[in-house]
Amino acid sequence: MATFSSPKLARLTPLAQLRAGRLPRRLIQLFVGLTLFGLAMAGFVRSGLGLAPWDVLHYGVTLHTGLSLGTVVILFGFLVLLLWIPLRQMPGLGTIANVIWIGVAADIGLAVIPQADSLPTQLALFAGSLLVNGFGGGLYIGSQLGPGPRDGLMTGLHARTGVSLRLARTGVEVSVLAIGWLLGGIVGFGTLLYAVAIGPVTQLFLRFCIVELRAEHPAEEAPTPAA
Repeated sequence: MATFSSPKLARLTPLAQLRAGRLPRRLIQLFVGLTLFGLAMAGFVRSGLGLAPWDVLHYGVTLHTGLSLGTVVILFGFLVLLLWIPLRQMPGLGTIANVIWIGVAADIGLAVIPQADSLPTQLALFAGSLLVNGFGGGLYIGSQLGPGPRDGLMTGLHARTGVSLRLARTGVEVSVLAIGWLLGGIVGFGTLLYAVAIGPVTQLFLRFCIVELRAEHPAEEAPTPAA
């Protein structure tokens, strides 16, 4: 009879992720988490208080191309995956689902969430979106089916260049934030609040969302995810 490890994130190859057990439960959790993550992205846009660094870039591109936010999120997801090739990163099922489904959910959210028209409404919508974002992130990370493309880019840079994970994350996110701001993306108080709060919020939910896998797979402590 198979035994299960304590709830920690495991170091798994893409194939091992699929063989690690409890796949139906993990797939459901993955797509629920990605859906919530995309809806939260739309909530941040409708709050008007600021977006996460990558979403500042995504939104700035929508202003100049006429593409929907979700479409831009999907396109950039695939572009980031191309950067995985020289970094020798292998995407898992969850990575591919992340690229596609978050963008779809974001466009659905923008279609149903109204624009906040007063400061109390903006604050409430932003705070709610932050919690939903953290919960969604905890769910999809905890499903252990592969990191998101942007998270994988940062960990790949860390692994291949020796640059600290913190420096890799900061460098990438500052760069995309600056480009997005120049393109007209929404930067505001919420951008700073997101940068400070999303790690602890996601970590809070993640401890309850990690699906236990078979004990033969080596595990590591759950890291704070990138936005």
